[in-house]
Amino acid sequence: MPRFFVAASNIFGGMAYLNAVEIEHLRALRIRCGESFTVCDGAGKDFTCRLTKLTNDCAEAEIVDVSPSKGEPSVFSAMYIAYAKGDRLETAVQKSVELGASEIVLFPSARCVSKPETLSVVHKTGRLQKIAEEAAKQSGRGKIPWVTAVSSFQNAVQSAAKTDLPLFLYESEKQNNLKDILNNTAGFKTVSIMTGPEGGFEPEEAAYAAENGMRSVSIGPRILRCETAPLAALAAVMYHTGNM
Repeated sequence: MPRFFVAASNIFGGMAYLNAVEIEHLRALRIRCGESFTVCDGAGKDFTCRLTKLTNDCAEAEIVDVSPSKGEPSVFSAMYIAYAKGDRLETAVQKSVELGASEIVLFPSARCVSKPETLSVVHKTGRLQKIAEEAAKQSGRGKIPWVTAVSSFQNAVQSAAKTDLPLFLYESEKQNNLKDILNNTAGFKTVSIMTGPEGGFEPEEAAYAAENGMRSVSIGPRILRCETAPLAALAAVMYHTGNM
């Protein structure tokens, strides 16, 4: 069933009122009055709706059923992804949302090829937020993950370390692998996954992360691309916690 995100403020009185963007989406899907679709309020509720009115500037739908969104995982996962060049960030954001990421935080790292300036960061996060919304809609999510950015590697570490299970993916880690860490950590409700840029993390960055509460882990003997590593780790976490 087609899915639309509608602000909670536009869902009231047994009706849902869609904005201009969603009206275009309705028309593109050729949904007509009397036909049904799903509206999500972005806060974890799904509404089965029947279209009752559609004009060039107005779309109204009657709510016929309400249920909790089924697409939200039981574990809160924060993805900390270093800036990357080209469309690699777009891929990482899109697929992270599909896999169940709760939020995505971009950060600079010493080996980043791409280090956007302030105005560029605003533009980049805005564009990636739209990608996250489309991915949430496509994958049946009940919430749209926020895409934000921090100004430094240190700020990223300090934020990521606040979760129950703060994971720092480091290709030079020889002792701890992700599988063992997950098997030996029970009952975590929040997890952060921090991954580096094209050239990986500097040893000094890995040391800073360890000193400030991050758990350094390896995800295997192969070196993964910067857009692949966060997805592999997130998929492992989701599978381990029964969310896949």
